[in-house]
Amino acid sequence: MNHLQSIIEKVWDDRAMLNEKSTQDAIREVIALLDNGKIRVAEPVSQGQWKANEWVKKAVILYFPICKMETTEVGPFEFHDKIPLKKDYAAQGVRVVPHAVARYGAFLESGVIMMPSYVNIGAYVGSGTMVDTWATVGSCAQIGRNVHLSGGVGIGGVLEPPQATPTIIEDDCFIGSRCIVVEGVVVERESVLGANVVLTQSTHIIDVTGAEPVIHKGRVPARSVVIPGSYTRKFPAGDYQVSCALIIGKRTESTDKKVSLNGALRDYGVAV
Repeated sequence: MNHLQSIIEKVWDDRAMLNEKSTQDAIREVIALLDNGKIRVAEPVSQGQWKANEWVKKAVILYFPICKMETTEVGPFEFHDKIPLKKDYAAQGVRVVPHAVARYGAFLESGVIMMPSYVNIGAYVGSGTMVDTWATVGSCAQIGRNVHLSGGVGIGGVLEPPQATPTIIEDDCFIGSRCIVVEGVVVERESVLGANVVLTQSTHIIDVTGAEPVIHKGRVPARSVVIPGSYTRKFPAGDYQVSCALIIGKRTESTDKKVSLNGALRDYGVAV
């Protein structure tokens, strides 16, 4: 890995090296390691804390200029792209429903279910996770185990800058229909996002469970139950409502995760 990292760092600073076969072979080796889960774009270092592997993200970015546009035919369907599609799902233990698509360089752990959906290069999807209909997992996004990405969910990709932590959904989360999570936001373990929650780095994530509101940005604390909301903001033209997310409660850690999820949806009336 140190040898590969050294090559990637050198070519990142000197793009003329992209013309060398040894450089191209090194980049392709990194993407192959990503594809089979031997390395990751980001990895957990402690509870709720993640470290981005900058050199791996650089390799993903460098992979594009060394690939040529090619036509891929799948039955009556045709694609024209630089990056090939993943293959051998049966051997990997992954269930893929037509018209699900995952790009080569994304890792799907055994037990993943892909309904008609899309997973981009560099992404990592853990075992037991369902990527539901028309959900998208962006480049380098990290999705934990036993996560449900409901219909139409958009998990944003983060490639540049290389040091930026990608968008992360930790283990046992439930992401409701049409939610959008982008710009490297981290949704910590066992959290529940109700339908249509939108999270960016600037979104106010307001805990309203206490006597005073507590504002978070860029991170949803573990086991939070979150719904869409709004707050009043003053502008030169007047006062207007700005979208935010409201933490209205917590999942109960002591109960079974499935029971806890159902309880959260029932107790707080969260739409999914």
